[in-house]
Amino acid sequence: MSKNDLLNGHFVAWMDAEKGPESDIVISSRIRLARNLQDISFPYFMNAEKGNKTMQEIREAWRQSEDQLLSSLELLSFDNTSAWDRQILVEKHLISPEHGTAEEAYRGLLLSEDGSIAIMINEEDHLRIQVMLPGLQLEKCYDLAQKIDDALEKRLNFAFDEERGYLTSCPTNVGTGMRASVMLHLPGIAISGQRNRIFQNIHQLGMAVRGLYGEGTEIIGNYVQLSNQITLGQSENEIITNLGLITRQMVEQEKILRKSLQQEMRYQLEDRVGRAYGILTNARVINSNEALTLLSDVRLGMDLGIIKGINPYLINQLVVAIKPGHLQKRSGDEMEAFMRDVKRAEVIKEILLKSKQSEIQSEKEE
Repeated sequence: MSKNDLLNGHFVAWMDAEKGPESDIVISSRIRLARNLQDISFPYFMNAEKGNKTMQEIREAWRQSEDQLLSSLELLSFDNTSAWDRQILVEKHLISPEHGTAEEAYRGLLLSEDGSIAIMINEEDHLRIQVMLPGLQLEKCYDLAQKIDDALEKRLNFAFDEERGYLTSCPTNVGTGMRASVMLHLPGIAISGQRNRIFQNIHQLGMAVRGLYGEGTEIIGNYVQLSNQITLGQSENEIITNLGLITRQMVEQEKILRKSLQQEMRYQLEDRVGRAYGILTNARVINSNEALTLLSDVRLGMDLGIIKGINPYLINQLVVAIKPGHLQKRSGDEMEAFMRDVKRAEVIKEILLKSKQSEIQSEKEE
């Protein structure tokens, strides 16, 4: 798979639910390392000359690296990447929304062919090394991120202080420079009415709870991003251990609540799931928020065995495929909001019904 595949409808590693532990609840795990080059202005204070110098140093480190993992990545320069394609990268969680608005030649991305590794260049920091995998795999994400970090540090001088650790644009990232996060699907907690209480407890444990696209996004469709809030004073292993522990507690709580709902509200739950599937496979017009909410109900129905014949991988695909950039790329033209709602309904119906038909055909062949 090449960068063109990733920009033209192919989907990325974190979506493959069958390859991730606890993937019925934990959609993905991510480790992000923030790094800056010594003696060059941080991106917030950067001009074109400094930006180009930074890009050149990073490009040379990548080209000359003997590390197989780093050298296998492909470089995208944003002056050669369209606004549509940058939006698609945002929607696939490969770059941040802020990075997606950039088009300068000194901003860009180093990307693996399956999208599991994405290194943002000249975003909030000079380098943001991101590894994202399906299910609960924080340790594996960190192992890959550390290998990339070590390979780059052999050829680049990172801004580092003996007392404070790695220096970053945002004070909350100073220290390890690491942000660990998991994306969770928590309909049981939401339906049972316990979301506010549980999230408040998580905040008190030093964790941040955000929406699907991180900071500044609201929680829609019961998709939640859980991450550490600070990096200073904690080691990488401590951050990963703490987040992993809290995530496993959330997973257990979600499983208990799902079982309770299935036992105590069986008919209401089956009705909710059935209605969601019925709307998604028959609607002619549907907006993004409604679609995410209904897809959450369908995914819950799949996980509980209420709906059969749909691969969870397809739901992960749909969560991204219904976003504006993907819809417009699919149609080959810019669309106003209403026409995106029409196209979104078409895409959802096509993918869900195709999955069902495939399952029926498989049963006939057996």
